[in-house]
This record gives sequence, C-alpha cells and structure tokens, in this order.
Amino acid sequence: MRPGRNPPLALGLVDDDRFDAHTARGVHPERPERLAAARSGLRGAIAPEKVRAIDTRPVRADELTAVHAPAYLETLREALSRGWGSLDADTFHSPGSEEAAWHAAGGAAELATRVMQGELARGVALLRPPGHHAEADRAMGFCLLNNVAFAARAAQAAGARRVAVIDWDVHHGNGTQHIFEADPDVLFVSLHQWPLYPGTGAAAETGVGPGEGATLNVPLPAGSGDEVYGAAFREVVLPAVEAHAPDVILVSAGYDAHQRDPLASMELSSAAYGAMATSLVDLAETLGHGRVICLLEGGYDLRGLEESVAATARALLGERTALPEGRLSPEARDALSEVLERRSRPRR
Repeated sequence: MRPGRNPPLALGLVDDDRFDAHTARGVHPERPERLAAARSGLRGAIAPEKVRAIDTRPVRADELTAVHAPAYLETLREALSRGWGSLDADTFHSPGSEEAAWHAAGGAAELATRVMQGELARGVALLRPPGHHAEADRAMGFCLLNNVAFAARAAQAAGARRVAVIDWDVHHGNGTQHIFEADPDVLFVSLHQWPLYPGTGAAAETGVGPGEGATLNVPLPAGSGDEVYGAAFREVVLPAVEAHAPDVILVSAGYDAHQRDPLASMELSSAAYGAMATSLVDLAETLGHGRVICLLEGGYDLRGLEESVAATARALLGERTALPEGRLSPEARDALSEVLERRSRPRR
C-alpha cells in the first residue's frame, strides 16, 4: 500500500518536559538549556497554528529490539535504574533518564509513523538525550538509544520502501551507520568534521554486504563553512538521495558545525542550516511526497542552536534559502573529490 500523499502543510512537533529531566550532576554540554534554546527558535520562526503537537509515548518492546541488542537493553535498564551515574566518560544518566530516553525514541517513531500515514509532510523532534552515537549494543557520545534509527524502522513499518538518513551533525553518526550498514533500503549520509570524535566515518566506509553503497560518508576538514557544505550538498548529497528515491528523508539534525559551537571547529552560519533543509524539502517535493523529518542531535552553543533551529523550521514550512556558493580550499576540494571518486567506482 502506498503511504498517504498531500497532507496539509503543518509542522509536526515532538517535545516533552520529560526530556528536561535527563540531567548531569555537574557541568555538561548536553544540558536541558539546549531544549529551551531550540524551543525559543521554533516559537520565533513559525506561527502556533502551523504546529501540530505529537504526543510522545514510550518506545515499544518490538521497536527496541528492531534497533538494539536485547542484552544491551537489559544492561541499560539496569544501569538507569540506579539513578545517577555514567555509562562511559561522556555519557551520563540521572533519575529521569530512562523515561526521557524511552519517550524520545517512542516520539521519534510516532512522528515518522504519522508522516508516513499522511497526517503530516514535515516534522521536528526536539529530543534529549540525542541518539546518533548509540550503537546497537552500547551507549556512547551522550546517546542512550538511537532515535533516528527508531524513526527509520517506524517509517519502514508504515510503508516506506526506502528511507534516507542525512546526518549533518559535526560528529560522525557511527551508531546509525552501523545499525543500517547492511540494509540497502536505508541510505545513510553523514557530513562531519574529520578527524574528530568518534573516529569513524572515513570516505572508504560505504556499507557492508547487501548494503554496500548505501553508506555515504563526507568527511570534511576543520574550518569548513557554508560554501563547503553547499558544494557537498550539490555535488554529493542531493544526487545520492535522488538516486536512492526514498519515501521519506530523515535528518539527524545536529547544530554543532555552527561557527559558534565550542565542541568542534567548523564555520557554518545559522542560515546555512536553512539552506540545507530547503534543498532537502525541494528534493522531497521532486520525489512526489515532500516528507522531511528533522530530529535534534548535537548543538551546544545556545544562541547558535536557537538561530539554526529557527532557520530549519522556516525551511520546512516553505521559506527558500539557496545553498551557498563560493571558492573551496584545496583541502575541501580534495575531500569532496575523494568521496566522488569512491562513489563512481563499480560496486563489488
């Protein structure tokens, strides 16, 4: 059955006060104030009547095991039941973390389902904890459960034959890549600073087995800004997504490649996020469905996060911003050339 088409243009929004209860005992960049900034950006960007609130729910047992290993889920629940603690040097948990994580994953799945059922064409999920570093069998990088993976599996269950996940967080989405690297129906594209945590995401990583070619990494040198990301989208990302012809485009929308962000060394402006979102909306419309969902990942400068979320939301509701153009450094041009050269090789 083909998913529904031509829903009213409103922005589905997943947000929940439970997400604010996931807190570190001390100072930590992944903090509840991030959601306050993102919420402020949305309020300033779009009229309330253009927002459709989507109630969160706990992720179901069958959804959990479609993404994560049962042994990991058991270990995670046991750890979270202790309240305050850490799963690794970066990844904390608190008394509110289990409820937050389970509702973030369930909210992501619910939003994807509603979009595929034709209730909405576009959506934003303001989620904490973030998810794209969470592997099938372990937490890492501030992430407990892989939210975008739940959205992708929910979309497939609701009728999507093919899904595209675009990860523009400044850090490589290692967990998402590894969860889908053997699935030819899920195209995973990651643009990220290289080298940087977590150390994965080389251009040579292109998928495994039947998924060979459905993983596309675009590692970019430190200092890359609007013109580099504009070229990467025009030359690499958009052609790959168009060729995949997904029934829905999911975005792991991290905003830590912003020029103000303290955890990386990229130079994106807030407007560039609107331009990237515009290009994905235009492509989704060209594909005949218009379905684009953005799920919050990183972004640790509050002003940069607020402005970038606002630019993204405006693009999802039809404001058009052209992809930036400009001269690329030799290092950036070499990085894109390597990706394109690998992409052109015959698949084994």
